Amino acid sequence: MSSEILDQRLLALRERAHQAFRQAFQREPTLFVVAPGRVNLIGEHTDYNDGFVLPAAIDRHVVMAVAPREDDLVRLYAVDFDARSRFSLQDIQHDEAEQWSNYERGVAWALQEAGYTLRGMDAALTSDVPIGSGLSSSAAVEVATAYAFQVLGGLSLDGVKRALLCQKAENDFVGMRCGIMDQFIISLGKRDHALLIDCRSLEHRAVPIPPGCSLIICDTKKRRGLVDSEYNKRRQECELGAKILGVRALRDVTPEMFAKRQNELNEITRKRCRHVITENQRVLDAVRALEAGDLERFGELMNASHISLRDDYEVSCPELDAMVEAAWRQEGVLGARMTGAGFGGCTINLVLSEAAPAFERNVAREYKEATGLTPEIYVCRAEEGVHTLG
Repeated sequence: MSSEILDQRLLALRERAHQAFRQAFQREPTLFVVAPGRVNLIGEHTDYNDGFVLPAAIDRHVVMAVAPREDDLVRLYAVDFDARSRFSLQDIQHDEAEQWSNYERGVAWALQEAGYTLRGMDAALTSDVPIGSGLSSSAAVEVATAYAFQVLGGLSLDGVKRALLCQKAENDFVGMRCGIMDQFIISLGKRDHALLIDCRSLEHRAVPIPPGCSLIICDTKKRRGLVDSEYNKRRQECELGAKILGVRALRDVTPEMFAKRQNELNEITRKRCRHVITENQRVLDAVRALEAGDLERFGELMNASHISLRDDYEVSCPELDAMVEAAWRQEGVLGARMTGAGFGGCTINLVLSEAAPAFERNVAREYKEATGLTPEIYVCRAEEGVHTLG
């Protein structure tokens, strides 16, 4: 994806937010905040096992046009829903009618709970991050909101603290139990890099993605069923495995340790643990491959990750498998895997840039023939985390 196309897309979003702000509030914005969506390249279901993940911010964005107020009122206009919501910073309650606004409300609540003094503001927001596709549109809204409050109020807030407070907003105000990865990569992403995150220590480092390849996200259009109940079951199975193996979390088990002791576990627990333990190793191996410029090795690890998620963790589905298998058949595909919680949603594909147009056409056709569903396909690049736009 050329920087020219990226800039055009962002400028169009900025203009949409600008015009909507003028119409909604009858004045000019003073600030434009941009927060990207994200995709996880490898490291699935490792986060709640204190493990490693390797996400990248992508060039699909939430753009928020903002201006400060002299009172404690926050007025919001969601351009894409043509909907409004407002609240006082002195009395932050859930909005049951406009539930989209609870992400912004939650961020304001979390910031104030942490002792930050906020300014009121007017904000109009629009987005081209697909909603419901697993690309973290809600986390992008949270991080954009936190950054808007930060800039308007001159708050001393680093990227890690910002991510943690946005996670708190989603966990404790919105009521969605999520890990730290989404807010972390959106807060700290770097263009043309992935971000290795240690989900225990929160240590992180940017990992360059070599030129010449595209990140292609394929939305199966299979909405994710079973996720909550199966997610909780997988957590319990992992916790049981860690307890039997005598460790705090599965990240503390090396592949060598597991090979020696796996027979102590029943078959289901053994399979679940094998996925997490080998996936953590795959993330670390993938980082080494990227840093060495070895895209073929990185792709092999992506493929192995999908097979492990399908067979050992059992969170894939026929649609995800059909999409990955269609990708594996294409020229120029280095690797393909499901990404996200599973049971539907998206795949992530590493494709040589010159092969991207043919990949789009062929995978869309083959997937529809196999499933009857028409996918959405997004050719992306790794993008900068939250920032302001001039």
